[in-house]
Amino acid sequence: MDRFKKIRLNIGGMHCASCAVRIEDALKKIPGVKQAGVNYASEKVSIEYDSKKVTINDIEMVVKKQGYYMGENNSISEDHSHFGKIKKTNFFASLALGIPLLYLSMGMIFSLPSPALDSPLNFGFQILLCSLILLFNLSLYKSGISNLISLSPNMDSLVAVGTLTAYLYSLLGVAAFLFIKVPLPELYFESAAFILIFVSLGKYLEEVTKGKTSQAIKSLINLQPKKATLIKNGKQVLVSVNKLKKGDIVLVKPGEKIPIDGIIIEGYSSVDEKMITGESIPVEKNESDKVIGATINQTGSLTIEVAKVGEETMLAQIIKVVEEAMNSKAPIQQLADKVSFYFVPAVMVVAITSLLFWLTIGYSFSFAIITFVSVLIIACPCALGLATPTAVMMGSGIAANKGILIKSSRALELAEKINMVVFDKTGTLTEGRPEVQGVVEVGMKKKDILQLSLSLEEKSEHPLAKAVVEKAKEQGIRSLMVKNFLAIPGKGVSGEIEGRKVLVGTRGLLKETGINIKEIDKQAKELEKQGQTVVILSVDGGIAGIISIADQLKSSSRKAVEKLEKMGLNTALITGDNKTVGEVIAKKVGIDYVLAEVLPKQKASEIKKLQSEGKNVAMVGDGINDAPALAQADLGIALGSGTDIAIETGEIVLIKDDLLDVAEAIKISRYTLRKIKQNLFWAFIYNLIGIPIAAGILFPITGWLLNPAIAAAAMAFSSVSVVTNSLLMRRYS
Repeated sequence: MDRFKKIRLNIGGMHCASCAVRIEDALKKIPGVKQAGVNYASEKVSIEYDSKKVTINDIEMVVKKQGYYMGENNSISEDHSHFGKIKKTNFFASLALGIPLLYLSMGMIFSLPSPALDSPLNFGFQILLCSLILLFNLSLYKSGISNLISLSPNMDSLVAVGTLTAYLYSLLGVAAFLFIKVPLPELYFESAAFILIFVSLGKYLEEVTKGKTSQAIKSLINLQPKKATLIKNGKQVLVSVNKLKKGDIVLVKPGEKIPIDGIIIEGYSSVDEKMITGESIPVEKNESDKVIGATINQTGSLTIEVAKVGEETMLAQIIKVVEEAMNSKAPIQQLADKVSFYFVPAVMVVAITSLLFWLTIGYSFSFAIITFVSVLIIACPCALGLATPTAVMMGSGIAANKGILIKSSRALELAEKINMVVFDKTGTLTEGRPEVQGVVEVGMKKKDILQLSLSLEEKSEHPLAKAVVEKAKEQGIRSLMVKNFLAIPGKGVSGEIEGRKVLVGTRGLLKETGINIKEIDKQAKELEKQGQTVVILSVDGGIAGIISIADQLKSSSRKAVEKLEKMGLNTALITGDNKTVGEVIAKKVGIDYVLAEVLPKQKASEIKKLQSEGKNVAMVGDGINDAPALAQADLGIALGSGTDIAIETGEIVLIKDDLLDVAEAIKISRYTLRKIKQNLFWAFIYNLIGIPIAAGILFPITGWLLNPAIAAAAMAFSSVSVVTNSLLMRRYS
């Protein structure tokens, strides 16, 4: 049993990107934790750890020690509405108290009837209203001050210090006015209050928009039907889908959702698989065909044997992959994380420097306080933390709805750099169902050629071998007993049949074994020029016959290559066939470059060779024997084909096996990365411009100083603008 485990858990209490970095660093320091990544946008942590050294309780204790808590529900679909309601209440309560406070502080300026600014009634009400607003935002102070005390300040620390400074300065000013009889200084109760109002609005809007970014995965989860009609002892029983087991028989009526992955044992129907594969045209289904859970049975009744349950189902695997993608970090995010980690302490230094600078050159303490508070408030590391994950969430969701699984943020970033796409031939560009096109008699009759070939090939799993077996069995030919069977990977098979040494394989294999193929060389080359693969039968060192085999190209192959060429990408074909056959296929689909006579185990080294030449390579394969090459490539794109191995090996998985989705996957990846860069640009540029203005850099030129409340409004909407830019990705088509 593997001692290393991977889990995803909710983290509660995060207030900005620096919180996420702090938790991540603490978790990485736990002995036995191999990898930890905290996603601020989805409020989740992904951890890989040694279960013999670390427990969930250990992880939870470290999280709590940092001042945060573990959530109860560990699904990405956790509803943000609960937190949204709390933050909505805080905002509207603060706003309701803030409006009369604003009236009291500014009514006289606009000649509105209100108590005089220096009357005890006026500033008494201001103190009461501002204090109540502080209480409604008490959680912010708990987070900000506790993090400040532990020397790891976060966004809440900036707001807490800024608003408390304005509030306490105003309180002291009132006390001095009442008891020492000094002139009443300028009061900042309304500034402290409206800073909190705008911050609470920003947090509420952020919660709402973060919830929307995970809408795609929620939609996937909601696809799963809750009930199924189980056939038990000849009776139909309505049961929960969660109670189904492998081997159970279920009935699906027209118009119903197919409850689980299975195999049709009776019936015929059209099935709408759009919600899983993105394919709009219904698929005809007969007995022995596979069906996918959550797809819709349209026309006929189907009796289905349950084949996969729980996490084994296609829908569960899709959800898992999309969750992992949403929680993974793109390399570009590391820069934002580093900036966020050092950002808050740097802002505090700038704020204190600003305060001391204006005092030193002779400005009043009241003036210096405004710059100090404005700098603290306008800074927003939240925008930096949200820039990447929100775009990744949207991009992953868009792709999933089109039947494309993008498994990691890394894949999104790599896609932009790809300049060559390498296609495997069999099962990728072709249908993967080779058929015998002809049998050429050389030293034997056609029936004998097929019988000897069948006897050896039925012991092989190679697609070409299966084509020979199917052809022989179609003609009612039976196999003979074989001794000393040997399979030579990628080349052929050999053995002894009725005392004769028999070999079936490529021209290369026959040459290696010293068999003269001159007499059939011309015929073989002619067949290869037609795009057919030649398999030669040799008996006791002589040539007995030729079998020509061809695999039909997929209808989408040529269009897929054309789309990639239009995007400026080079294309290559990798095949075990000889160069002539490879070049014929490449010409038919418009591929530039051919890598021929490549054995399965050599595919990865061929990809490596291309990379050494400066190529950034995407490998497209069926995910079975292409696994090493998919792993070696800069970007592995696996065709779904319903195989678990494809989902495991490729960084991008095309569920519906449509090669046109190769270009679509790269387009979505590029589009998502473009959005990430836009978000990071605006997040960085906002702070680069906003902080100096808040510090008063424009005051000597314009005489204008940024009001702390306006700084708070700008800070609140900077995060929302970044998330909104990501949400606009929903318009992608």
